[in-house]
Amino acid sequence: MSGQLDETRRGERLRMVEEQLLARGITHEKVLRAMRDVPRHAFVPDAYRSAAYEDRPLPIGHGQTISQPYMVATMTAALDLDQTNRVFEIGTGCGYQAAVLAQLSEEVISFEWVSDLAATAREALRVLGIDNVRVYAGDGSCGLKDGKLYDRIIVTAGAPQVPPEVRAQLADRGRLVIPLGSRHHQEITVLRRIGHDYEEERREGCVFVPLQGRYGW
Repeated sequence: MSGQLDETRRGERLRMVEEQLLARGITHEKVLRAMRDVPRHAFVPDAYRSAAYEDRPLPIGHGQTISQPYMVATMTAALDLDQTNRVFEIGTGCGYQAAVLAQLSEEVISFEWVSDLAATAREALRVLGIDNVRVYAGDGSCGLKDGKLYDRIIVTAGAPQVPPEVRAQLADRGRLVIPLGSRHHQEITVLRRIGHDYEEERREGCVFVPLQGRYGW
Protein backbone atom coordinates (compact mmCIF):
# COMPACT_ATOMS: atom_id res chain seq x y z
CA MET A 1 0.00 0.00 0.00
CA SER A 2 1.09 3.59 -0.41
CA GLY A 3 3.07 5.43 2.20
CA GLN A 4 3.03 9.18 2.85
CA LEU A 5 2.31 10.71 -0.54
CA ASP A 6 3.64 14.12 -1.56
CA GLU A 7 1.02 16.77 -0.70
CA THR A 8 2.65 19.59 -2.67
CA ARG A 9 0.73 20.94 -5.68
CA ARG A 10 -2.45 19.30 -4.43
CA GLY A 11 -4.51 22.24 -5.68
CA GLU A 12 -3.34 21.49 -9.21
CA ARG A 13 -4.37 17.86 -8.82
CA LEU A 14 -7.82 18.87 -7.61
CA ARG A 15 -8.27 21.12 -10.65
CA MET A 16 -6.99 18.33 -12.91
CA VAL A 17 -9.62 15.95 -11.56
CA GLU A 18 -12.40 18.53 -11.78
CA GLU A 19 -11.63 19.89 -15.25
CA GLN A 20 -10.11 16.89 -17.03
CA LEU A 21 -11.82 13.86 -15.46
CA LEU A 22 -15.17 14.76 -13.93
CA ALA A 23 -15.94 17.11 -16.82
CA ARG A 24 -15.46 14.19 -19.24
CA GLY A 25 -17.70 11.81 -17.36
CA ILE A 26 -15.29 9.85 -15.16
CA THR A 27 -17.21 9.33 -11.92
CA HIS A 28 -15.51 6.27 -10.37
CA GLU A 29 -14.87 7.72 -6.92
CA LYS A 30 -11.95 5.48 -5.96
CA VAL A 31 -10.18 6.33 -9.21
CA LEU A 32 -10.80 10.03 -8.70
CA ARG A 33 -9.43 9.80 -5.17
CA ALA A 34 -6.27 8.06 -6.37
CA MET A 35 -5.77 10.71 -9.06
CA ARG A 36 -6.16 13.42 -6.43
CA ASP A 37 -3.65 11.73 -4.14
CA VAL A 38 -0.82 10.58 -6.43
CA PRO A 39 1.57 13.44 -7.30
CA ARG A 40 2.01 13.25 -11.08
CA HIS A 41 4.83 15.80 -10.95
CA ALA A 42 6.94 13.32 -8.95
CA PHE A 43 7.11 11.09 -12.05
CA VAL A 44 7.83 13.79 -14.63
CA PRO A 45 11.39 14.82 -15.64
CA ASP A 46 12.49 18.17 -14.23
CA ALA A 47 12.25 19.89 -17.62
CA TYR A 48 8.50 19.18 -17.77
CA ARG A 49 7.44 19.44 -14.14
CA SER A 50 5.77 22.81 -14.63
CA ALA A 51 3.43 21.06 -17.12
CA ALA A 52 2.80 17.98 -14.96
CA TYR A 53 -0.94 18.61 -14.52
CA GLU A 54 -1.71 19.71 -18.04
CA ASP A 55 -4.16 17.76 -20.20
CA ARG A 56 -1.58 15.93 -22.30
CA PRO A 57 1.10 13.24 -22.30
CA LEU A 58 4.66 14.37 -21.58
CA PRO A 59 8.07 13.00 -22.65
CA ILE A 60 9.94 10.91 -20.09
CA GLY A 61 12.93 9.97 -22.26
CA HIS A 62 13.81 7.01 -24.48
CA GLY A 63 10.98 7.90 -26.84
CA GLN A 64 8.36 7.16 -24.14
CA THR A 65 5.71 9.32 -22.48
CA ILE A 66 3.71 9.63 -19.29
CA SER A 67 0.09 9.22 -20.38
CA GLN A 68 -2.48 12.00 -20.38
CA PRO A 69 -4.24 12.05 -16.97
CA TYR A 70 -7.60 11.36 -18.58
CA MET A 71 -6.27 8.21 -20.24
CA VAL A 72 -4.74 6.97 -16.97
CA ALA A 73 -8.09 7.46 -15.25
CA THR A 74 -10.04 5.87 -18.11
CA MET A 75 -7.93 2.71 -18.18
CA THR A 76 -7.88 2.45 -14.38
CA ALA A 77 -11.66 2.78 -14.20
CA ALA A 78 -12.03 0.10 -16.91
CA LEU A 79 -10.11 -2.35 -14.70
CA ASP A 80 -12.77 -2.03 -11.96
CA LEU A 81 -10.24 -2.72 -9.21
CA ASP A 82 -10.70 -3.67 -5.57
CA GLN A 83 -8.16 -3.95 -2.76
CA THR A 84 -7.86 -7.73 -3.10
CA ASN A 85 -6.73 -7.63 -6.73
CA ARG A 86 -3.27 -8.61 -7.97
CA VAL A 87 -2.38 -6.57 -11.04
CA PHE A 88 0.08 -7.27 -13.86
CA GLU A 89 1.13 -4.11 -15.74
CA ILE A 90 3.05 -4.10 -19.02
CA GLY A 91 4.76 -0.78 -19.68
CA THR A 92 5.83 0.81 -16.40
CA GLY A 93 7.23 3.92 -18.04
CA CYS A 94 7.88 6.44 -15.30
CA GLY A 95 5.75 4.54 -12.77
CA TYR A 96 2.79 6.93 -12.53
CA GLN A 97 0.14 4.47 -13.71
CA ALA A 98 1.53 1.85 -11.32
CA ALA A 99 1.34 4.34 -8.46
CA VAL A 100 -2.34 4.97 -9.21
CA LEU A 101 -3.04 1.23 -9.43
CA ALA A 102 -1.25 0.72 -6.11
CA GLN A 103 -3.85 2.86 -4.31
CA LEU A 104 -6.63 0.54 -5.46
CA SER A 105 -5.18 -2.98 -5.34
CA GLU A 106 -3.22 -5.38 -3.18
CA GLU A 107 -0.16 -5.76 -5.39
CA VAL A 108 1.14 -4.53 -8.74
CA ILE A 109 3.77 -6.40 -10.77
CA SER A 110 5.03 -4.13 -13.53
CA PHE A 111 7.39 -4.76 -16.47
CA GLU A 112 9.28 -2.10 -18.42
CA TRP A 113 11.17 -2.72 -21.66
CA VAL A 114 13.69 0.12 -21.05
CA SER A 115 15.89 -0.73 -18.07
CA ASP A 116 16.75 2.92 -17.31
CA LEU A 117 13.06 3.79 -17.05
CA ALA A 118 12.45 0.79 -14.81
CA ALA A 119 15.17 2.04 -12.45
CA THR A 120 13.77 5.58 -12.45
CA ALA A 121 10.27 4.30 -11.73
CA ARG A 122 11.49 2.16 -8.82
CA GLU A 123 13.16 5.18 -7.26
CA ALA A 124 10.12 7.44 -7.67
CA LEU A 125 7.89 4.83 -6.05
CA ARG A 126 10.40 4.30 -3.22
CA VAL A 127 10.60 8.03 -2.47
CA LEU A 128 6.80 8.19 -2.21
CA GLY A 129 6.70 5.16 0.09
CA ILE A 130 4.63 3.07 -2.32
CA ASP A 131 5.66 -0.43 -1.32
CA ASN A 132 3.12 -2.68 -3.06
CA VAL A 133 4.58 -2.27 -6.56
CA ARG A 134 7.41 -4.39 -7.94
CA VAL A 135 9.06 -3.16 -11.13
CA TYR A 136 11.11 -5.39 -13.42
CA ALA A 137 13.01 -4.67 -16.60
CA GLY A 138 12.20 -7.01 -19.47
CA ASP A 139 9.69 -8.10 -22.09
CA GLY A 140 6.33 -8.08 -20.37
CA SER A 141 4.56 -9.06 -23.61
CA CYS A 142 5.78 -12.62 -23.03
CA GLY A 143 3.92 -12.79 -19.73
CA LEU A 144 5.33 -13.73 -16.35
CA LYS A 145 7.14 -16.96 -15.61
CA ASP A 146 5.69 -17.28 -12.13
CA GLY A 147 2.80 -19.51 -13.25
CA LYS A 148 0.30 -17.30 -11.41
CA LEU A 149 -3.00 -15.88 -12.58
CA TYR A 150 -3.74 -12.18 -12.19
CA ASP A 151 -7.09 -10.57 -11.40
CA ARG A 152 -6.34 -7.56 -13.55
CA ILE A 153 -3.90 -6.95 -16.40
CA ILE A 154 -3.15 -3.59 -18.04
CA VAL A 155 -1.01 -2.87 -21.09
CA THR A 156 -0.02 0.79 -21.39
CA ALA A 157 1.29 0.72 -24.96
CA GLY A 158 -0.39 0.29 -28.33
CA ALA A 159 -0.43 -3.34 -29.46
CA PRO A 160 -1.42 -5.19 -32.63
CA GLN A 161 -2.93 -8.06 -30.61
CA VAL A 162 -3.48 -9.30 -27.08
CA PRO A 163 -0.25 -11.19 -26.29
CA PRO A 164 -1.36 -14.85 -25.91
CA GLU A 165 0.92 -15.60 -22.94
CA VAL A 166 -0.45 -12.54 -21.18
CA ARG A 167 -4.07 -13.46 -21.86
CA ALA A 168 -3.40 -16.93 -20.47
CA GLN A 169 -2.47 -15.35 -17.11
CA LEU A 170 -5.82 -13.62 -16.68
CA ALA A 171 -7.80 -15.16 -13.85
CA ASP A 172 -11.41 -16.26 -14.22
CA ARG A 173 -13.70 -13.21 -13.91
CA GLY A 174 -10.64 -11.05 -14.47
CA ARG A 175 -10.22 -8.03 -16.74
CA LEU A 176 -7.49 -7.09 -19.19
CA VAL A 177 -7.30 -3.53 -20.57
CA ILE A 178 -5.15 -2.81 -23.63
CA PRO A 179 -4.98 -0.28 -26.50
CA LEU A 180 -5.40 -2.40 -29.68
CA GLY A 181 -4.94 -1.29 -33.27
CA SER A 182 -2.25 0.03 -35.58
CA ARG A 183 0.94 1.86 -34.71
CA HIS A 184 -0.80 5.20 -35.11
CA HIS A 185 -4.30 4.58 -33.77
CA GLN A 186 -5.79 2.20 -31.22
CA GLU A 187 -8.97 1.61 -29.27
CA ILE A 188 -9.10 0.98 -25.54
CA THR A 189 -10.14 -2.67 -25.39
CA VAL A 190 -11.49 -4.49 -22.33
CA LEU A 191 -11.21 -8.27 -22.26
CA ARG A 192 -13.19 -10.19 -19.64
CA ARG A 193 -12.54 -13.85 -18.90
CA ILE A 194 -15.51 -16.06 -18.02
CA GLY A 195 -14.33 -19.62 -17.57
CA HIS A 196 -12.67 -20.60 -20.83
CA ASP A 197 -14.36 -17.81 -22.79
CA TYR A 198 -13.34 -14.19 -23.33
CA GLU A 199 -15.64 -11.23 -23.94
CA GLU A 200 -14.15 -8.25 -25.77
CA GLU A 201 -15.40 -4.67 -25.68
CA ARG A 202 -13.93 -1.89 -27.81
CA ARG A 203 -14.15 1.60 -26.34
CA GLU A 204 -12.76 5.00 -27.27
CA GLY A 205 -9.94 5.72 -29.70
CA CYS A 206 -6.47 6.64 -28.49
CA VAL A 207 -2.82 6.89 -29.53
CA PHE A 208 -0.19 5.22 -27.33
CA VAL A 209 3.50 4.66 -27.91
CA PRO A 210 4.07 1.25 -29.56
CA LEU A 211 4.41 -1.88 -27.44
CA GLN A 212 7.94 -3.27 -27.54
CA GLY A 213 8.92 -6.90 -27.34
CA ARG A 214 7.94 -10.19 -28.91
CA TYR A 215 4.25 -9.36 -29.30
CA GLY A 216 4.68 -5.66 -29.97
CA TRP A 217 5.91 -3.71 -32.95
